[in-house]
Amino acid sequence: MSRFNVKKVAVLGAGVMGAQIAAHLVNVKVPVILFDLPDSKSGSKNGIVTRAVDGLKKLKPSPLGMPEDAALIGQANYEEHLEQLRDCDLIIEAIAERMDWKLDLYKKIAPFIAPHAIVASNTSGLSITKLSEVLPEEIKPRFCGIHFFNPPRYMLLVELINTPTTQPHILDDLEAFVTSSLGKGVVRAKDTPNFIANRVGVAGMLATMKEVENFGLSYDVVDDLTGKKLGRASSGTFRTADVVGLDTMAHVIKTLQDTLSGDATAGAGKFDPFYASFATPAVLKTLLEMGNLGQKTKAGFFKKVGRDIQRFDLASKTYVPAGEKADEVYARMLKKPAAERLQLLRNAEGAQGQFLWAILRNAFHYAAVHLAEVADNARDVDFCMRWGFGMKQGPFELWQEAGWLTVANMVREDIDAGKALCNAPLPDWVFSGPVADAGGVHTPQGSWNPTTGQFVPVRSLPVYARQHFPESVLGARAPSASNAGKTLFEDDAIRLWTLDDEIVIASIKTKMHAISPDVVEGLVQAVDLAEASYKGVVIWSNDEMFSAGADLQAMLPAFMMGGVKAIDAAEAEMQRAMLRIRYANVPVVSAVRGLALGGGCELAMYSAKRVVAMESYIGLVEVGVGLVPGAGGLTYIARRAAENAAKSTGKDLLPFLSEGFTAAAMAKVGTSAIESRKLGYLQMSDVIVAHKDELLFVALSEAKAMANAGYRAPHKRPFAVIGRSGVATIKGSLVNMRDGGFISQHDYHIASLIANVVCGGDVDAGSLVTEEYLMTLERQAFCSLLNHPKTQERVMGMMSTGKPVRN
Repeated sequence: MSRFNVKKVAVLGAGVMGAQIAAHLVNVKVPVILFDLPDSKSGSKNGIVTRAVDGLKKLKPSPLGMPEDAALIGQANYEEHLEQLRDCDLIIEAIAERMDWKLDLYKKIAPFIAPHAIVASNTSGLSITKLSEVLPEEIKPRFCGIHFFNPPRYMLLVELINTPTTQPHILDDLEAFVTSSLGKGVVRAKDTPNFIANRVGVAGMLATMKEVENFGLSYDVVDDLTGKKLGRASSGTFRTADVVGLDTMAHVIKTLQDTLSGDATAGAGKFDPFYASFATPAVLKTLLEMGNLGQKTKAGFFKKVGRDIQRFDLASKTYVPAGEKADEVYARMLKKPAAERLQLLRNAEGAQGQFLWAILRNAFHYAAVHLAEVADNARDVDFCMRWGFGMKQGPFELWQEAGWLTVANMVREDIDAGKALCNAPLPDWVFSGPVADAGGVHTPQGSWNPTTGQFVPVRSLPVYARQHFPESVLGARAPSASNAGKTLFEDDAIRLWTLDDEIVIASIKTKMHAISPDVVEGLVQAVDLAEASYKGVVIWSNDEMFSAGADLQAMLPAFMMGGVKAIDAAEAEMQRAMLRIRYANVPVVSAVRGLALGGGCELAMYSAKRVVAMESYIGLVEVGVGLVPGAGGLTYIARRAAENAAKSTGKDLLPFLSEGFTAAAMAKVGTSAIESRKLGYLQMSDVIVAHKDELLFVALSEAKAMANAGYRAPHKRPFAVIGRSGVATIKGSLVNMRDGGFISQHDYHIASLIANVVCGGDVDAGSLVTEEYLMTLERQAFCSLLNHPKTQERVMGMMSTGKPVRN
């Protein structure tokens, strides 16, 4: 795949978005320079940028994979350093949303822009075409809009917006870079006010607030109704507004108010029949006047007081206790199939049910009326709402799933009855023609474009060839990983299959991809198959779960019937499987995405290589249920410490062991692939992938490359351990923590067992041991804890509540 080679990026503007965009570029190893105005108040002209970079280390969730990587962000100001722009292949402007300020900055930087560089404005709604008008003619073809969503590291959506003068290949090049290098989902939006996501999403939030007033519901009840129960972000409506920032939300609303009109004579692109619902809600106006801007000021629609959450009361302009939940009947309704769900909500007698139907109807109505104006096709609207607003389904997907014409008629009846936000009719294409005939806007041929009257397929850029099973919309009937390729073996626990007759793919199927005895057997079978007829194995599943660890539930019956002996046998089998994977004659590559905890982490550790999605959470977490890693995790820590020490001039093993011991004893989880590398769960040779949908492609490529290079398994060899002296040293520290009240007596007991295993037990320092020997110590520790009443409390607590018990 030929690609636009981005060697360095300049980000102009060190505000909230600019600094976090720079942070994400560092995460994906793209060199970046962050610019801002010269600082006249501090001793350094880079003072504004310096403060912004320092601020990145304190933000939660962290915009950086590792806080110390903030030092990798270059710092510059417009007075002294514009010459540095000449070395940049991409310039992202991210200053405040003021047209005049942006235009002034473009005039200033224009002479310093390299002749090949792409210039993009990160704006949430200003006209990209108007912004381009001040640029020299030679830069206009390389200028476009790029709209990141906050926070840029975590939000998948990026909107790209062209102008009439943007060359098509510029957007293609930028889309490839943003997709593959930054790991984003790209949607191309039309140059209309607030583009797609904020136009549809903020209109939806305003409509929701209007319906809240109509039905007299409290903010906490609304958030309960409009969060996970509705298939949306868990923060619901008002908590989401607090997180985004009420000032930011007010700015986006003002853009809608200033650029659109309720006057039908205003002309194409200006008239919006829903304009009356864009008025700033009274409660938002009041909160802004009070300076309560949401999370950033620690008060907005909600405020945390100690451990309690309070909600704002407009009548008294004070905060009152929150925590009220929605009626359970509506939670049950929302679990019904789409068609039944919408019918039940529409016919509901209670205010909460009527409210839910109203906001869904308004979403269908607004999306249909504005589709032709804001987007190229319906798929782009649904992706924007999924990727930018955390919805499981976009409005068109839900509409189509519930029965296209049935829902359309329900919406039309409400419009005619004056129940909708406005009387604008649904477009004719909703009721007749290709969409009505197909039963919706999404088909295998593509998604509906009302401007051309055709179903438009997904763009076929070379970058998308790296995505074997890209995210798709309901109705597209995209290939599913669950039945793709050629099945080699399948049962309820695992599927072994191949896409190319070269690599065996092992996809775990159990709940949360827990590692049961059947999964262990399947993984060994995958290695056997590969050694006989294929080049290697890739362990991969197409969701946010590599593996949550050993299947404790599956172990319980064996424990009840056969006691610790039965568990010892199961653990021994799992350990043998790990060694089988490590010493296989073909490379085994773990393609990790999402959670890889406990046994899932151990499975990745024992693979020949790991290919890991950036946003993965990896760790040995067994301490949380009162156990120790029992499938080779502690053996791995000891072996890696010995290997790292062997490369050093120092002879003391303890410094090389301490990081791994601490990670296991404190159940540390790497909150990014970058942090997991620091914790020792990943190695420097492992590959970190920015885009989740490229994970399988890269893993298959790595497995083939290793095989084609003549892969041989590592030699089995004994390694040195620190022995009883190391155990004594670690236990001395643990005693201080226990006596100081930092850990419980049972925590002390578990950590002591971990120390005993990673140090090699009761042997002399420097003794050589084998993996099998240490795995025996692991099993003994694991099984002894299973018999401990406090561990049993932790296990049962986790299984019944999903939360760790501290005892």
